Amino acid sequence: MSGQKVLPSRMTFQATKNRLKGANTGHKLLKKKSDALTVRIRQILKQIVESKNQMGNSLREANFSLAAVYYAAGDDIKYQVLQNVGPQAQARVTMKVDNVAGVKIPVFEKIEAEAKTSDLTGLAKGGQKLDQSRVTFTKALDSLVVLASFQTAFVALEEAQKITNRRVNALEYVVIPRLEDTVRYIATELDELEREEFVRLKKVQSYKKKRIEEENAAALEKEEELKKSGKVPVEAKSLIATDADPDLLFN
Repeated sequence: MSGQKVLPSRMTFQATKNRLKGANTGHKLLKKKSDALTVRIRQILKQIVESKNQMGNSLREANFSLAAVYYAAGDDIKYQVLQNVGPQAQARVTMKVDNVAGVKIPVFEKIEAEAKTSDLTGLAKGGQKLDQSRVTFTKALDSLVVLASFQTAFVALEEAQKITNRRVNALEYVVIPRLEDTVRYIATELDELEREEFVRLKKVQSYKKKRIEEENAAALEKEEELKKSGKVPVEAKSLIATDADPDLLFN
């Protein structure tokens, strides 16, 4: 029996069936969305592992190149680099939005600005090592931006997958069974009402038939009494059964 009180009528039955059909359709769509998110999350996890390995290698090379710069140019090279750094950053990160199965995820991209540093940095010694270190750190920054994009997308997709799975479970284990129980309850009540109506009509017909028989029996009894008493009623002449008038012929 349904957990909620509903009026067992044809209109309610049809409306509940429509709701059940909509719930089944929504469950199928959400299930497909959950599967798509699962596939995308697995792809991103694989890309995250590859990006972490690549970033680790890039940072290792960058640290080795920085150690080579200190070895070639000395510890004072950092002050020369800081003096030649411009007021604005040479690398900026922009964000665009990507759509995956209806979920908006951020995608980070690095934009290179024009370098305004002086070419005289490391001119005395260590200039070549300084350029190599700048290139390796730029690659490490690229790997870091890519990894941040994948990590952010993973967090957003995982949260969306949790919400979708909760909705799928709610439809599958709560909403759809409840609507199915309601449909069965209304169908049972409507069948019971139809049976009661059929029985009522049979009783009404039986009562009418019995009443007609009683009236016919009473009429026959009254006619017999009139015949016995010699007071037989004269039948009235029927206006419909009268003989037809002869046709008039005109010369």
